[in-house]
Amino acid sequence: PIYIEGKKDNIEIESALQKATHAIAGFEYDLTERINNNVEGYYNKFNQLTNLNRNKVFEDTPENAGRPDVFKKDFIVETGSAKGIDFVFKYTAKKIYVGAVYSLGMVDRWDGVMEYNPVFDRRHNINLLSTYTFGKDRSWEVSARWNFGSGLPFTQNAGFYEQTNFDNGISTDYTQENGEFSYRLAGLNQGRMSNYHRLDVGLSKVYKFANKTDLKIDAGVTNFYNRENLFYIDRVTFERVNQLPFLPSFGITYNF
Repeated sequence: PIYIEGKKDNIEIESALQKATHAIAGFEYDLTERINNNVEGYYNKFNQLTNLNRNKVFEDTPENAGRPDVFKKDFIVETGSAKGIDFVFKYTAKKIYVGAVYSLGMVDRWDGVMEYNPVFDRRHNINLLSTYTFGKDRSWEVSARWNFGSGLPFTQNAGFYEQTNFDNGISTDYTQENGEFSYRLAGLNQGRMSNYHRLDVGLSKVYKFANKTDLKIDAGVTNFYNRENLFYIDRVTFERVNQLPFLPSFGITYNF
């Protein structure tokens, strides 16, 4: 891998290892015997990350020896950072558990040419979880989990055009030949997808036997209110493909 010096984070490569520096700090406090709060912040400095070179336009051949490495190498070394803070709330009782987590984060990368957010850079994330046990020996349990996530980065379309392939070289008659449909991309990961959220619910029953074995029956529904969460949109046809719809499930587990 080759790193091209740019206006930011110039580094010298001394080994093929990927390197990072991590700093984490937090505190935990029990408000009561049943209520617990936790706050944790983090900062990760990625000193050396290997990635595919998106800026490559020339082959790495002797003829292109004079061209900058950033335009001919297959791989490049990036730098970047990840920072954020997590807030956790827990309530625990004999039959009830309630948990809430909010995460605020930011991830960026620098490849020697531009700074961008990778596809997993999610600014806001919320998880709410609750369980309730009941019945004889508390063998029944009902649970619910709601998750919210703000939009992830993606690269938008900048436009469409007709591309002519000069298969016959200079003999190609571009005035008569029909080209192929093509598109041009906008800035890397400059767009944001729509927000994501869904509710999952579950119900389980455990049967315990005298020989210290047990049977657990689970039933549940993923995406209980059938939220149409976006998976991707086809760049050419604009067909929308969603993630999991309302999806029931059933399972049996025998432990021995």
